[in-house]
Amino acid sequence: MPLWPVYTGTNEPHDGITELPPPPPWRAFDGSPLLGPPDEGADVAAVSPDRTHRAATYQATEETVQLVNAALYLRRPLLVTGPPGTGKSSLVYAVARELRLGPVLRWNITSRSTLHDGLYQYDPLSRLYAARHTTAPTGSGIEDHLRLGPLGTALLPYARPRALLIDEIDKSDLDLPNDLLNVLEEGQYGIPELIRGARDTPVAEVMIDGTDQRVAVERGRVRCHAFPFVVLTSNGEREFPPAFLRRCVTLRLRQPDDARLADIVRAHFDEEPDAYAQTLISRFLARVGGGDLATDQLLNAIYLARSSDLAADSLDELAERLMPYLGEAQSSDAF
Repeated sequence: MPLWPVYTGTNEPHDGITELPPPPPWRAFDGSPLLGPPDEGADVAAVSPDRTHRAATYQATEETVQLVNAALYLRRPLLVTGPPGTGKSSLVYAVARELRLGPVLRWNITSRSTLHDGLYQYDPLSRLYAARHTTAPTGSGIEDHLRLGPLGTALLPYARPRALLIDEIDKSDLDLPNDLLNVLEEGQYGIPELIRGARDTPVAEVMIDGTDQRVAVERGRVRCHAFPFVVLTSNGEREFPPAFLRRCVTLRLRQPDDARLADIVRAHFDEEPDAYAQTLISRFLARVGGGDLATDQLLNAIYLARSSDLAADSLDELAERLMPYLGEAQSSDAF
């Protein structure tokens, strides 16, 4: 029988991803040749202390567990919205760690980001320079100057899904969500530079995102086998087209309450919150209604309270400065 839930939110790594049922017929992909799991340590950024700590300490709600599993079963992207600091980007690291999906591929979106950036980057100038400084016959040479982007790498035919974070999609140009539709719907894309040279070089070895590892791309076309676990995050600053929304599973995160904040503090510090930490939690919650605050601001204040020998008055003043409303240089409301 299929396993539900595959992602449990317990932060205990397991191989339950192998027990997913077959995808819906309209989400079945057949890319080949199959690729094995990626090297866990090859992407240095993916194993940074920040990312590994967030993955191990993430506190998932019941709603989060249910909707992550819905996205996994349906092979659909998960659109995660919510205020800053509610753990939107941390979620994908937690899922990748528990389900052993390998290093998370990350695409940070700006107003200048295009679909092309996410799929691959090609540097024709470096190719031209190399051609002028060598006389060796090396075929087209395009593959030496082309690297797959995070989205392009996620759509390679891995036997297990890769995890991909498309962070802050609401910062993008208005056209990017629509541009993503076809690629995420079809699970494939072409690289025109390689397609044009496919007659002479039917198989090109290209570098992938995050490492210098190379994979074979046949005739310039990439098609996934296991649809990646894609998390798109949004601060809720804009509306998305209906066509985009209906292709996503949507999860709306809210500011955590006092019990969940205590769980988060316990997970990060591996012990029960002390009396002063409970006081800071209460003050944090009292201020949330006045503006955006991030949970890591609270964690910073608790860490300094635990690690310093400051007097209570000095701790209160320092905590106030560490927890201004986001977007303000300094909070106008005292604790």
